[in-house]
Amino acid sequence: MPDVQKLLDDYLNYLEIEKNRSIKTRENYKRYLDAFINFSKIKTEKDISAEKVRDFRLHLARVETPKGENLKKTTQSYYIIALRNFLKYLIKRDFDVLSPDKIELPRIPGRQIEIIEYPDLERLLAAPNGSDLRSLRDKAILETLFSTGLRISELCSLNRRFDINRGELTVRGKGGKLRVVFLSERSKKAIKNYLDKRFDTEEALFISLTKSKKPKVIARIIPRTIQRIVDFYSRKAGITKKVHPHTIRHLFATDLLIGGADLRSVQELLGHASISTTQIYTHLTNKELREVHRAFHGRRRE
Repeated sequence: MPDVQKLLDDYLNYLEIEKNRSIKTRENYKRYLDAFINFSKIKTEKDISAEKVRDFRLHLARVETPKGENLKKTTQSYYIIALRNFLKYLIKRDFDVLSPDKIELPRIPGRQIEIIEYPDLERLLAAPNGSDLRSLRDKAILETLFSTGLRISELCSLNRRFDINRGELTVRGKGGKLRVVFLSERSKKAIKNYLDKRFDTEEALFISLTKSKKPKVIARIIPRTIQRIVDFYSRKAGITKKVHPHTIRHLFATDLLIGGADLRSVQELLGHASISTTQIYTHLTNKELREVHRAFHGRRRE
């Protein structure tokens, strides 16, 4: 009978090679499953019992972070999802183990998304108004984020060699899945202005710059720099809410839905594996639906 560490290694290899999950996903799953195995003193797959799972869940509910806070319900669910998927894998390989259906996921509150008003968005996009390389880069970044709804990691991975006039970009999203996103006329213009100012040979579309008066290219831009750029210009635009790069992704999705796009199309543009993930945006359009209801419902009764 193989020990559980050997089975875990096999499962992690399966995730990476056959399921085409990222190295980061593999690392996360290893951390979640190691935590369960070590806490529950699991030696073989037969040791995984409903009682040990309950004890581990109680442990997760009571454990404190370095800041002295309890783990969020969402974080707790990651551990349980990883364990359920591990058990599904073992069953697929004909091991007689605890049924994953007997492990319920923690109930978590509905995901709440905060967005900013459209006038705030326009001020944010207009905030980088200089003609220097840094301002032009930042303008292109903000316009591209809103035009495409890209995740921050996807934006950082873009290369500069593409047909900008066609206005299409192929990106590799979560799980290595390829999708096409589209550039608006404003984002194409912003990128052209920015690239016209570039004289380096770096293949990355967006690059990090030194802080000198005549900035030099360092390398491909990193997510932390994008976060700082968005935060800086949101404050410059006088926006009181905290704005993150993902906030602009949310605005991209809600703008499409309010404009009349169907949910399946928005799912494809965002690169969501499940439409249930995309549905979190529908409550944000309730205001628009309320106006439709008010304008058109019950008019024959007036």
